[in-house]
Amino acid sequence: MEYLAGTLFVGVGATAVMDVWGIARRRLLGIAAPDYGLVGRWLAHMLRGRFAHASIAVAAPVRGERAIGWAAHYAIGIAFAALLPAVWGPAWLRQPTLGPALIVGIGTVAAPFLVMQPGMGAGIAASRTPRPSAARVQSLVTHLIFGFGLYAVGLAASLMLAP
Repeated sequence: MEYLAGTLFVGVGATAVMDVWGIARRRLLGIAAPDYGLVGRWLAHMLRGRFAHASIAVAAPVRGERAIGWAAHYAIGIAFAALLPAVWGPAWLRQPTLGPALIVGIGTVAAPFLVMQPGMGAGIAASRTPRPSAARVQSLVTHLIFGFGLYAVGLAASLMLAP
């Protein structure tokens, strides 16, 4: 139970840290935050047998796509957080270390680069976007922030639960 609760807490918390970064990025740098409604649209179209789009933005909207996208965003964050105790052992949840958290955080950028962006019409590693290099840097930084979030939330949880 501790393993499950810790993984859920760390996954939700680290994803929230990533979202706070998205808000700060938009307010401070004028860079748009990701539209998880489009992720929801993409996922909903998968249920109908369509896995790739020339542009998900022009695909038919789906009822509830924003909720689907946000739920998937957090579920994916939890799944990635589960890699920490799965690979480095449940002890990571009791004594988090930065290295594994950053490895997972940076490693998770493979999902948008190789799955989501191509499936949504942006190409591998955003190659079909107007500014691929900028999109890649934004993705890398966002996933690095997720990695720091994994560590920070893991550390906070371990301190709160310490005897």
